[in-house]
Amino acid sequence: MATVSSIGMSGLPLEDLLNNLRKNENNALTLIQNRKVITESKLSAYGKLQASVTALQAASEVVAGQSNAFGALKATTGSDAFTASASTTAIPGQYNVQIDTLASSQTLVAAGQADRTTAIGVGGSIAITLANGTTHTLDMADKNTSLNGLVEAINADPDIGVNATLVNDGTGTPHRLLLTARDTGTEASVATIEVTGNTDLQDFIGFDQVGGTTSNFSEQAATDATLSINGIGITSQTNTIKDAIDGIELTLTKVTTAPETLSVTRDNAAATKAVNDFVNAYNSLQDTIKTLTQYDTSAQASSALTGDALSRKVQSEMRNAVNNAAGSGTTLRSLSQIGVTTDPKTGKLSVDNAKLNTALTNHPDDVASIFTGTSGAGKLMSETAERYTRSGGQFSIARDGLGRTLDSITKQYNATADRIDQRMETYRQQFVRLDTMVVQMNSISSYLTQQLGMLENLSSSKK
Repeated sequence: MATVSSIGMSGLPLEDLLNNLRKNENNALTLIQNRKVITESKLSAYGKLQASVTALQAASEVVAGQSNAFGALKATTGSDAFTASASTTAIPGQYNVQIDTLASSQTLVAAGQADRTTAIGVGGSIAITLANGTTHTLDMADKNTSLNGLVEAINADPDIGVNATLVNDGTGTPHRLLLTARDTGTEASVATIEVTGNTDLQDFIGFDQVGGTTSNFSEQAATDATLSINGIGITSQTNTIKDAIDGIELTLTKVTTAPETLSVTRDNAAATKAVNDFVNAYNSLQDTIKTLTQYDTSAQASSALTGDALSRKVQSEMRNAVNNAAGSGTTLRSLSQIGVTTDPKTGKLSVDNAKLNTALTNHPDDVASIFTGTSGAGKLMSETAERYTRSGGQFSIARDGLGRTLDSITKQYNATADRIDQRMETYRQQFVRLDTMVVQMNSISSYLTQQLGMLENLSSSKK
């Protein structure tokens, strides 16, 4: 904005007059600024409304079946010898688990060496064959063949099947090469180690479990996990047992002296939480809409979205999704039958968890269909929310429209401010000329008054 220079040498209140003119002209800017504030408030309110709809969409997708909340099972063990987890494919039941051995890794310890940095022969290649028939060759050409070099080369190879380390036993030849199979079970153990092109290294680590060439190593043999479930014997290469029982994963931790119990039961807690989260998200949306659209009669003040059509549409369609929800079960088909009801005064949902738990226990498939089916509450609500929250959806369209309105308001504000500045500059120039003219007239008036006074004095002196 232009700055008004100091005026008023004529004694006229021109500075005050200019300031009053500025205030009057700025009323147009105030109106535009108020429109901008209202539009920004509406844009912010749409952001809050979309966040609430997005939260409901997420909760709806859970009860619509994406988290397998319905039909969830839990596995409970009567021992610390094993843990268990159940998927939705498991079948409730009681099992007796006896663990006889745990799966372990093979360990080979080589004869002690006096020094860990002295090369053992030169070059060569080391072929390690596992009991499962896989062979991996380590090329030692131009590599360090000392104990340190062997450890480094073996551990740097991700496919060789063993890990290497050195142990100092404190004797005269203290440095001992320790090889440990990377996986548990007999199939992962080393069957042979054969070195070609380096006789010294072959003599040191050559190993043939079947042929009996094991004199350079002491061995702690690998073991498989062995157990029985309800008297049926099972063998595993690892301590993680998958699908020995459909949908159940066991992790073995120690041997048992007697059969221990495993119970697989329905887990209503996951479904109960999913339903309550859905109800809470729905009610939170109702609260958000109420806050953003309410009118304060005492203060006679509107909220950001008072009378807004999009907010009313969101609320109406979400309520329709709840009201139209229906399952395909044979006994239970509606939300009210499983304990989810609507308050006619507030429009909010409430959950009778005792009734819901009974329904989940006695008719789990019916309850699931009320939320997960084609006409289920979760499915309908998720699809409804998607129309608003997706890219190019109704919230996106509304925000884009408001964004364009803000751009237009900003341009209008700047153009109006420029016009006011130009008008005020015109006023200032006119006031400067007026001020100058009045000063000049005052000067002429003073001069004429002085001259008339002198003439009067001359006339008086002649008498």
